[in-house]
Amino acid sequence: MSSAHATSTYVPKSRVAKWFESRLPLVGLVHSSFVAFPVPRNLNYFYTFGAILIAFLGIQIITGVWLAMHYDPSAANAFESVEHIMRDVNYGWLLRYAHANGASMFFVAVYVHIFRNLYYGSYKAPREVLYLLGVIIYLLMMATAFLGYTLPWGQMSFWGATVITNILAAIPVVGDTIQSLLWGGYSVGNPTINRFFSLHFLLPWMIAGVVVLHVWALHVTGQNNPAGIPIKSSKDAVPFTPYATIKDVFAVVVFMILFAWFIFYQPNYLGHADNYVPANPSVTPAHIVPEWYFLPFYAILRAVPDKLGGVILMFGAVLILAFAPWLDTSRVRSCNYRPVYRVFFWVFTANAILLGWLGAKPPEGGYVIASQLCTAYYFAHFLIVMPLVGLFETPDRVPGSILETVTGPGKQVSGSGMPAGAAAEPAKRG
Repeated sequence: MSSAHATSTYVPKSRVAKWFESRLPLVGLVHSSFVAFPVPRNLNYFYTFGAILIAFLGIQIITGVWLAMHYDPSAANAFESVEHIMRDVNYGWLLRYAHANGASMFFVAVYVHIFRNLYYGSYKAPREVLYLLGVIIYLLMMATAFLGYTLPWGQMSFWGATVITNILAAIPVVGDTIQSLLWGGYSVGNPTINRFFSLHFLLPWMIAGVVVLHVWALHVTGQNNPAGIPIKSSKDAVPFTPYATIKDVFAVVVFMILFAWFIFYQPNYLGHADNYVPANPSVTPAHIVPEWYFLPFYAILRAVPDKLGGVILMFGAVLILAFAPWLDTSRVRSCNYRPVYRVFFWVFTANAILLGWLGAKPPEGGYVIASQLCTAYYFAHFLIVMPLVGLFETPDRVPGSILETVTGPGKQVSGSGMPAGAAAEPAKRG
């Protein structure tokens, strides 16, 4: 955050503030990062999902800590302890529903965030490390969500844990070792739920640490924008506060209304009824499905008859995201000025949604064939479409500045709201 701190105009007023700032410039750091920091003036509401994600990370950690105070991570008592939370703990039902639905809202926001990044080319230089840190956060989120889904120890929790840990055994050399470490025995049981609970409690703090690095990297490179062009002058930018702050707060409030609707009116809509049945190793559910946010990858896993091949493709579908900065050969960032690639992007989006729908269907007949076709296109988008379209596409004219995207060519504005020279640092970053 050092380069962002250089733009700070914070001056301590009192003697105590000056004394503290000279020894630990914390207030100046916050001021430079979240008050005076210059952001492009053309940001839309898709750029508020970072703030929404930070808000939901806080909600998940707070509700998770309170739930952990009443939860018993044992195969004998886990299910009953969740029922105890729901029925006997003051506002336990609210904590549990907020935590369960908060996970779904977290993934809604992160998927919008990811697709916005892909659409506006936010993964391209110089933001590769910022983007890679985002992929790491996504992987940690997936691991945390899977571990958390097993903790209620209902039928779907138990069999979901059984299916996924059995799949891991297909990994050559290390698969059996990973499976044994997770199980803590010869099958999913009491040691397993203890391990899953410990890891589920640990990983959110790791996510929070990587989020700090993610925000730091954002302040080093500067924020991308819908035009995909850098800040070139103070007229291209506005201070983070109040402009971006007010927009972020408004978006968080609107998203919280949706969140509250699920909690109070449809708390179990995004879950599965079988999870209200205690885990029974001798009774297999008719149709084992993961939570909705894993369904596209579950469809990819089942699209391949070979167990190892399915595992490779499932993990590859997430890891291939990390290579987007080097697979995209276009010199233009934003899809707003890429008419050919924009069509392929929306086809890719529809394909991802279709994979999610297929993941909820039984693995038989036409559903398997459709899953195979969608899986093939998913990887083709990154390995074929991205490199080739970038080489042969003729982009539209890109505006000369961010200001031009707001006011139109040749027009001016009276003032930017930015201190003189405040946008100079991001302009150098490109």
